[in-house]
Amino acid sequence: MSVYDFAAETLDGKPAALADYRGQVLLIVNTASKCGFTPQYEGLEALYRKFKDRGLVILGFPCNQFGAQEPGDAAEIANFCSLTYDVSFPMMGKIDVNGPKAHPLYAWLKGEKKGILGTEGIKWNFTKFLIDREGKVAGRFAPTATPQSLESAIEALI
Repeated sequence: MSVYDFAAETLDGKPAALADYRGQVLLIVNTASKCGFTPQYEGLEALYRKFKDRGLVILGFPCNQFGAQEPGDAAEIANFCSLTYDVSFPMMGKIDVNGPKAHPLYAWLKGEKKGILGTEGIKWNFTKFLIDREGKVAGRFAPTATPQSLESAIEALI
């Protein structure tokens, strides 16, 4: 199994097969608009602009499971990302990342790369999963890991 076995929905409601990203390096991030880590959108966009021509795609997955910090609907999220951080990387529809309604992609990601002390659950917004060109999870990074701190890990896969 690989990341390419999953599909999601874009923020504007269109189906998105992750197989469409085959052969690229992916950085998958659960995002929120009203979080202390929200300014990481700026760093994520900078990473995307720096590495997209070399095969990096960042996928943002809005999630409202942590402190209700992503309360908006798809249009509000899209407007916020565009107007506040000029986000140009793909944003997906709002999902759950933990619990019985967790998106199947996140259920798989958490099983592939566990967190601190072997825990699977996502602890907060802006947890990051780095996926290699074969669709395998190469790394899991805590919300406190800045996008810039991932540059060497991304460079190693590109």
